[in-house]
Amino acid sequence: MSPERIGIYGGTFDPPHLGHLVLAVEACDNLDLNRLLWVVTAHPPHKQKQVISPAEQRVMMVKAAIAGYPCFDVSRVDLDRPAPHYAADTVRLLQKQYPGAQLIYLIGGDSLRDLPTWRRPRDLIEQVTAFGVMRRLGDAIDLVALEQVLPGLTEKIHFIQAPRLEISSRDIRQRIAQGRPYHLYLPQGVASLIEQNGWYS
Repeated sequence: MSPERIGIYGGTFDPPHLGHLVLAVEACDNLDLNRLLWVVTAHPPHKQKQVISPAEQRVMMVKAAIAGYPCFDVSRVDLDRPAPHYAADTVRLLQKQYPGAQLIYLIGGDSLRDLPTWRRPRDLIEQVTAFGVMRRLGDAIDLVALEQVLPGLTEKIHFIQAPRLEISSRDIRQRIAQGRPYHLYLPQGVASLIEQNGWYS
């Protein structure tokens, strides 16, 4: 029996939108995943100056977004431990939770480009089976240069073919605050939660 293939999809998800959902579905299809963990991050090191909604609020929204997708799960691995949270530590903890599984770390093209600046990137490369890379407009990636700095990285890179939806959580938050239309950019359950609770307005 082949090992379970688990995708790790980290983010603040503030709020989770249709772009997140499309990428998650395409990642499962492209990378032959059995399961995809939505890892809700508490306070990412690169967003220390940004105001982020309470973690439990974002967990509620992610649960609403992925309802009806049996291969999706919410992971609290970065919420139930003290900060700071680095990817290498997150993956190490998930290895303990899912022994024997192949872990595939989902990453944006811009983040892949910046990987040499992450905390202990070599540990992360050793721990994961693969990186599922989600391309973004203008994310010029020099794979030769990356390989020179982080040997063994490029053989683990798999680019995810997915339609690009130019939606961002920041734009949605601004739309809600300004009283502009936003429902079409969100899964219905997420839009309902935001409306019922008056979040972001």
